[in-house]
Amino acid sequence: MSMRIILLVTSPRLPAGLLTAEAWDALRAFPVFAGAESPQAEALRVSGVPVTVLHTDAQGLLDAIAGQPAAVWLAGPDGDQDFARQLGLRLAREPALAELELMYGSWDPAGARLLDAVTVMDRLVSPGGDPWKREQTHQTLAPYLLEESYEAYDAIESGDLEALREELGDVLLQVVLHARLAEEQPDGHGWTIDDVAGGLVEKMVRRNPHVFAGEQVADIEEITANWERIKRAEKERDSVLDGIALSQPALALAAKILQRVQRAGLDVALPHGDDLGAGLLRLVADARAAGLDPETELRRAALDFADAVRAAENVGPPE
Repeated sequence: MSMRIILLVTSPRLPAGLLTAEAWDALRAFPVFAGAESPQAEALRVSGVPVTVLHTDAQGLLDAIAGQPAAVWLAGPDGDQDFARQLGLRLAREPALAELELMYGSWDPAGARLLDAVTVMDRLVSPGGDPWKREQTHQTLAPYLLEESYEAYDAIESGDLEALREELGDVLLQVVLHARLAEEQPDGHGWTIDDVAGGLVEKMVRRNPHVFAGEQVADIEEITANWERIKRAEKERDSVLDGIALSQPALALAAKILQRVQRAGLDVALPHGDDLGAGLLRLVADARAAGLDPETELRRAALDFADAVRAAENVGPPE
């Protein structure tokens, strides 16, 4: 039986030493080698597993483990791709030397690249990073948050999922940057991206008792009613209109106000008169009564008119 060389690959985004049972069995049973010192190697030593660092090539490893039934090579953060390729080519030419086995000791958890985004942003905003980002404030960044959100909305409207993936990344950039800047607030008023994520998790669990607390619901309407009830209890608002984003476009703002009034069961008369604002508000109310979203309907009409304008100019649609 030929010797086994186990190439152990681990996730750099998990704590060192957090490995599968299979990986631990191999590490405790066979000699362990690595190409350089690392947190993983140190964690193994603390757990009683000796790790020998070899600054060598594939032949050097083969020489070091000669006579052993098996050995583990602890891959570095980059997976030691060049070393693994060199070793694989050598064993392909001389398969009798050893069998190469790839073993995953840990995997990146879902959302692991979000940690990378936080790390990169920290580097950009820290001293020696990007001067432009270091000079920004929540106020100066506010227009970009709106712009990126609108671009993501455009991607949704166009049905372009690849564009949506990119645009959501730009929205996420704004979230991560705002959170990093918030860390710089003085007098203990700062907060971090973990505070943002933690608040979101707590809110999702709290407002979805049918998922996390075993509450029985009959339909979507009851789920929505529960959400609104829990939200009211959390916010302790004085008015049904509290919490509405007043900076949103006027048409969407009008529709949101009318929605809140309807949900609350309030009987408030619409304004009468011939002025344009009152007339537009009545049109928004008519649209909602017909089950239509006035913002979407006006957007569609405006885009259709824009196409007609370009056709009259013999100009193609924007790229």
